[in-house]
Amino acid sequence: MKSNELRDLSIEELQKKLVDFKDELFSLRFQMVTGQLGNPMRIREVKRNIARVKTILREIELQKNKI
Repeated sequence: MKSNELRDLSIEELQKKLVDFKDELFSLRFQMVTGQLGNPMRIREVKRNIARVKTILREIELQKNKI
């Protein structure tokens, strides 16, 4: 997902996305170990999406504390 798309989501939706991405990462890692992973670059993409969501959540938190 793009950062702009994530910024349009609410905090609850971002937290839900974070959980979904973490579940997907677990699944991809499991597939990698069992040799069933078709696209290993997907792990990198999911990790970056997790980082994007966490960054945006942190930005929102800092903005709320600033006020």
